[in-house]
Amino acid sequence: MSLSNAQTDALNVIDARMPELSEWCSTIFDFAEPAWREYRSAEWYVARLRAEGFTVEEGSGGMPTAFCAEWSNGDGPVIGMYAEYDAVPGNCQAPSTRREPRKGLGFQAGGHTDPHSGLGISTLGGLLATKAAMEKHGIRGGLRYTGEPAEKVRGSKPIHAAKGYYDGLAAMLSFHPFYMLPMCNTVRWDTHCGAAYAMIYRFICDAPETWGATDNAPIPQSHSDVRAPGANDALTMMYQSSKALREAMLPHQGGWSVSEAILTAGQATADNLPAGLAEIQYMMRVPTIEMADRITTVLDRNAEAAAAMTGCRVERHWVCKSRPGLANHAMANVVWDALQQVGAPHWDETANNIAREIQRNAGTEPMAQPFIDELTRLVPPQEAEAILRRDLPPSQISSTSDDYTDMCWHAPIARFYIARPALRGGPYPAWVMNALGGIPATIDPMIRTASKVLAASALRLLEDKAARDAAMEEFKTRTGAAMIPPLCDYDPPVHFRWPEYVTTPRGHDWWIPASMPGA
Repeated sequence: MSLSNAQTDALNVIDARMPELSEWCSTIFDFAEPAWREYRSAEWYVARLRAEGFTVEEGSGGMPTAFCAEWSNGDGPVIGMYAEYDAVPGNCQAPSTRREPRKGLGFQAGGHTDPHSGLGISTLGGLLATKAAMEKHGIRGGLRYTGEPAEKVRGSKPIHAAKGYYDGLAAMLSFHPFYMLPMCNTVRWDTHCGAAYAMIYRFICDAPETWGATDNAPIPQSHSDVRAPGANDALTMMYQSSKALREAMLPHQGGWSVSEAILTAGQATADNLPAGLAEIQYMMRVPTIEMADRITTVLDRNAEAAAAMTGCRVERHWVCKSRPGLANHAMANVVWDALQQVGAPHWDETANNIAREIQRNAGTEPMAQPFIDELTRLVPPQEAEAILRRDLPPSQISSTSDDYTDMCWHAPIARFYIARPALRGGPYPAWVMNALGGIPATIDPMIRTASKVLAASALRLLEDKAARDAAMEEFKTRTGAAMIPPLCDYDPPVHFRWPEYVTTPRGHDWWIPASMPGA
């Protein structure tokens, strides 16, 4: 299928605006703000979208770093896109060919790994090009663009979904930089991402003196009296018992994982007083909600036991309850058509030279062709599906995890992946991929290609009623057969001690000061 005049004009808009898109990506890459603390990134997007003519709701869904932007060119279908912009603590990397943190920071600060900096600017490029083509060609309809914080903890999309931000869309387009083969320059077909739960267990020791109390207790001797072990011991027991019981949580069938992160609550105690507060976060990635519920039952039991043994009480706070994904072949075909028209990304000799310098600095002999071949190939969705299924049991209907899945139950969706730079050889340290995601010459090809695929797909859906209707009919059929309502029954978990940047007399710094040894 050939491109329409509107699609062709949109692709030209992206080419013309690539210098801006490249600069914008560098800005978000440098902000590198982690989950729930993306203040500067969200502020930047809101200001940019308003300057481009969008009406923007800040703090959408009760999340301070989320937003919802809308633009209309008259009555008609509304197409959805979204930005992600959260980074990962402990991955601070400059856009450099050697390992070094961004200026003024230590390695423990946030850094973009996937990179969401490129993800968000790619979708923004596609959005603005679609808008320009709609205006030029008088295409009626609208655009809705949500800012999605805390994707790394599956944070915002279940909340936005439950609060209706995806309702009423004719279609939703979901892009992510490639992160595993064969999902590179292709579209997901049947096997979408699975369910995900995340929660924080908060142990509180607010009555340590009662732990060893008896009817004939000795005269209290203040700090030397028998007192509860406290919150740190509760957390340690929770961590160890859940590790020990992990294999028993679910049957040995289907891909699933549970990971944990110990949050720093900031409590400082004297050496003869028990810790009063400790928190641990668990994230589970599973094919089905039933599996997530079963793991949660085990974790709840472990937490109660750990609290009882250490003189604490425990609270469970939800971070995420996300549904598994839902296929839509009509939508996948629309995006696949666009991807074939646009073609795969291309890396020039400037990018090759940068890649060789990175290989040298990472201890690998520089190669004539430093990038893997898969970056410049297109993979038909059904072919990618067949490769993906080779390692999965027939009964496993979902694989890996990402919270775009919550959107699938509110609008027809296509999930697609465009190549990001990846090097031959290795294994490489993490800073290599992080650096490649921040250097304009190596990340811009992905941004250009993804922006074009998004714009071409959105305009096809706006201009082609038959394609749009087919996607909606399939959506209604699939959801009608097995509709899963939103699982979110909790407030945004924004008040925890998430890692963040701080302003001190030293200036802008990570909350672990860069001047600390090893920081």
